[in-house]
Amino acid sequence: MEGIDMQAIVISAHGGPEVLTVTELPDPVPVDGEVLIRVKAFGLNHAEAYMRSGAWGQVADVPGIECAGLVEADPSGELPVGTKVVAILGGMGRTRNGSYAELVTVPATNVVAVNSQLPWSDLAAVPEVYATAFSALHGNLALLPGETLLVRGATSSLGQAAVNLAVQHGANVFATTRDPAHAVLLKELGATDVLIDDGHLAAEIARRTVAVDAVLDIVGNSVLRDSLAAVRPRGRVCQVGFLGGFAPVADFDPIADLPSGVQLSFFGSAFVLGTPAFPLTDVPLDVIYAQVEAGVLKARPTRVFRFGEIVEAHRVMEAGRALGKMVVSLD
Repeated sequence: MEGIDMQAIVISAHGGPEVLTVTELPDPVPVDGEVLIRVKAFGLNHAEAYMRSGAWGQVADVPGIECAGLVEADPSGELPVGTKVVAILGGMGRTRNGSYAELVTVPATNVVAVNSQLPWSDLAAVPEVYATAFSALHGNLALLPGETLLVRGATSSLGQAAVNLAVQHGANVFATTRDPAHAVLLKELGATDVLIDDGHLAAEIARRTVAVDAVLDIVGNSVLRDSLAAVRPRGRVCQVGFLGGFAPVADFDPIADLPSGVQLSFFGSAFVLGTPAFPLTDVPLDVIYAQVEAGVLKARPTRVFRFGEIVEAHRVMEAGRALGKMVVSLD
């Protein structure tokens, strides 16, 4: 395989979508503990926009934190050539070249064989957002059926995955959006109610006399104080995103800002999924894919791009026009 060139998308310099360039790179060769995957489709994630812009500092040349494809080689022999798999994180796009390519090597701990007849574009729409949502809802928040969950940033692909999973789990879900026109979408996903997020939801929830047991906050630092005030006494808040920007919470004071008894946690999937403490075997991907096939979970991509359309895909993602998960198909 050495000496053969594959097509890949690289970050030519930190900046806007236009810095993403299709080029040729040598085919990667897996070492022990890695799996070589022929990429059939990959999902688009805000993390890749952060990497491209330089917000996450120095990263790998090839972005991309997830993909669906076929095993090209596995030095361990555990996964036969041709096995259908999905791969998530494991340093892809951050500390090693990622999935915006025809071939990618991934740590074996971050590769999962899948048994699904869904098309490649549908398979690629699930791994990152559903693994993150499932881990945060069940690991950090320990969400119980019948509890009330507030999903902040619910029209994002991660937010929609969280609404989907929480509704199927039997929770009452309050979903937020900044655009009233998106309320119908969230209702269709099963949200009990939709709140228009102006950054001050705690007062609105208090007026409704709703007891929110848990908050999944994808907006992040810009609304963290408000999220902590929105949850009931002894409730739980888990932050999983930074849609509102990376600026830190200015002058955060636990005495003033963290209500007594309220539990605050963070889940950074990009850094922990696939590690011994957070194994991918904890995420029931086969069950999730079966529910997508059955139409129980509405997880199919809102838009599918071709490989050469990556600049336009990032423009759509950054403009907030996706309204769900977008993918790029190489098949």
